[in-house]
Amino acid sequence: MDKEIGNLDTSHVDTLHTDKTLAIFRQKNRTGREKPDFLATVDVDPNSPTYSKVIHRLSVPYIGDELHHSGWNACSSCHGDPSAERRFLILPSLVSGRIYVIDTQKNPKAPLLHKVVQPEDIIKKTGLAYPHTSHCLASGDIMVSCLGDKDGNAEGNGFLLLDSEFNVKGRWEKPGHSPLFGYDFWYQPRHKTMISSSWGAPAAFTKGFNLQHVADGLYGRHLFVYSWPDGELKQTLDLGDTGLIPLEIRFLHDPSKDTGYVACGLTSNMVRFFKTQDGSWSHEVAISVKPLKVQNWILPEMPGLITDFLISLDDRFLYFANWLHGDVRQYNIEDPKNPVLAGQVWVGGLLQNGSPVMAVTEDGKTWQSNVPEIQGRRLRGGPQMIQLSLDGKRLYVTNSLFSTWDRQFYPELLEKGSHMLQIDVDTEIGGLKINPNFFVDFGAEPDGPSLAHEMRYPGGDCTSDIWI
Repeated sequence: MDKEIGNLDTSHVDTLHTDKTLAIFRQKNRTGREKPDFLATVDVDPNSPTYSKVIHRLSVPYIGDELHHSGWNACSSCHGDPSAERRFLILPSLVSGRIYVIDTQKNPKAPLLHKVVQPEDIIKKTGLAYPHTSHCLASGDIMVSCLGDKDGNAEGNGFLLLDSEFNVKGRWEKPGHSPLFGYDFWYQPRHKTMISSSWGAPAAFTKGFNLQHVADGLYGRHLFVYSWPDGELKQTLDLGDTGLIPLEIRFLHDPSKDTGYVACGLTSNMVRFFKTQDGSWSHEVAISVKPLKVQNWILPEMPGLITDFLISLDDRFLYFANWLHGDVRQYNIEDPKNPVLAGQVWVGGLLQNGSPVMAVTEDGKTWQSNVPEIQGRRLRGGPQMIQLSLDGKRLYVTNSLFSTWDRQFYPELLEKGSHMLQIDVDTEIGGLKINPNFFVDFGAEPDGPSLAHEMRYPGGDCTSDIWI
């Protein structure tokens, strides 16, 4: 198979690099227009006449969903079941609470809606709402983290289980073992552990970001350690002031390893967590992005705001995006305790050349990042979601975080839409470079400018699979 097709959505991959993959791209049309969200399929084959184009759009049947993250019905954790197929893409709707099941197998270039799990059914059977992260389990079930109850209270969060037919099965965690906040999660079966992170109360973050809400205790700063697979909360790690709003969480891909990282958005630290000699878990700051002194912004200092990160399949490199500063970074983590910066590229942000916002150095001089135009287009917003091909050579980037926050920090995205970029990766010594031939403009959509979030490859990617 020497052609490569990609659908963009919001992110994942399976066996090592196959030249024909579909990067499924979840896209939000939350720009104030009364249009449904949709799943866009994007051609990523450089030899195709439709390269870097949207070749299919699957609109969902409702309005106001806010498609956000996604997962698969089956992955490497089901390797012992020969009947398991990576066929269905699971699309939770963060705002409405619906979960869409998309068939990507019948026609990979034109996915079909297979089933809708309605929020009323989820709430009635589990009390859960605001679904976020989806992972397949070795049992055949699908687990989805939910960030609150129907009223947006953080203490109503927990983990939803769907069976293999996508029926609501119940909650995963044991009764009384739901912490105050929830967000992302990752499990490491050989260590009989699952760890989840904590964003904030839906009643707070759905209204936009308010720094006072952090002081009011409406945002998280903890990691929650569960026994796997039985769902007992065993330990709570308080990350303190260095770990405010811990978002995406990843173990190393090697299932024998007992270490991983979590990206703490507000404090912009990459925190490493690890098992200690006594079998408990601990943490330390591994990478710190210092806030920048700025002029002409809402605060005198601007955090990087790490909003997404991933680890290459060989566990050599870690990548993350600073949504406000505007850079994407690559770190060598062959020594997980001591990451080394290996690549950095500026692809947007509030500090890019031409912006009214200026960074100020210690000696009082001002500077802005040199962000190039791609195919004559000025890059909008800042890098948000990232996804890496299985061979580690192509890093795709989109720039919408959450429509309410987009409107607050990057209002231009609501007017002109977001976009998708490809960053070429040096996998030998490290290094990042924008590919000038790839640019998907979601400001030119038939129904108007749209907001692109997470990306997935039907064949698998670097954030889908958990190995056992």
